[in-house]
Amino acid sequence: MNPYHEFVSQFDRLLRDGKNYPLGGFPAPSRPTLPADAPRALIFSPHPDDECIIGGLALRLLREAGMLVVNVAVTQGSRADRQEARWRELQAACDYLGFDLVATAPRGLERVNPAAKLKEPDQWSRSVDRIAEIIADRQPEVVFFPHDTDWNSTHVGTHLLLIDALRRQPPGFSPFVVETEFWGAMASPNLMVELSVDDLTQMITALSFHVGEVQRNPYHLLVPAWMQDNVRRGGELVGGQGGVAPDFSFATLYRVRRWDSGQLQPVYQGGRIVSAGMNAAQALVAS
Repeated sequence: MNPYHEFVSQFDRLLRDGKNYPLGGFPAPSRPTLPADAPRALIFSPHPDDECIIGGLALRLLREAGMLVVNVAVTQGSRADRQEARWRELQAACDYLGFDLVATAPRGLERVNPAAKLKEPDQWSRSVDRIAEIIADRQPEVVFFPHDTDWNSTHVGTHLLLIDALRRQPPGFSPFVVETEFWGAMASPNLMVELSVDDLTQMITALSFHVGEVQRNPYHLLVPAWMQDNVRRGGELVGGQGGVAPDFSFATLYRVRRWDSGQLQPVYQGGRIVSAGMNAAQALVAS
């Protein structure tokens, strides 16, 4: 028998079995108690669920570096009839992950996309004001948001929104900026973060709390395969073309830079791989 047939069939079986697993309702794992003055990381999520999908580094920073992670719900989705339910699902997911949660507006910001930036400057400016206010109030050391070609219009809009909001901060404000990917792969990531089985289990479990979304499309079950493909891509794009392949199964890819003098500045020389045996804070050390 061809062993690869069994290999592929096991993936198929797991995916089919996973569609019968319960959604949400799981008890939260223990988290460290953080002091009030703990350093902060803000995740600016275009939609409820992005905090689970791209949050591998943030989850490790919480656990390994004692960093307070705050998810900022930029929007609550485009369907008005689902916005309140999505907020409740988001609260449950963040509670499970140990992330704090901040709303941008009672139903989230509206029309966060490149077209609105061009055609609705007054509305766009009010949205920038709100994001700038959250940044100024929380004073994060790390800011997560999508990269500039993350395909989905709200993801690209969130990138533009954050760049405009960072430009409104005082000159001395210089956080690390961690650009994330979901819909569109980055051409130039410079950080690969390994996720252990426990890390990835927690991320997918939290994603299952977004019940209405994963009932419609059980994309949470496809996350492990994506994280495996990140190892393939990251081994070359981050580790260097033709380099030794990483000896782990799951990872997320990011681009890390620093906001300084009104623009994004390089942090690393080359790429960096943060394995499960390292403290995640190593992702935020300049070289």
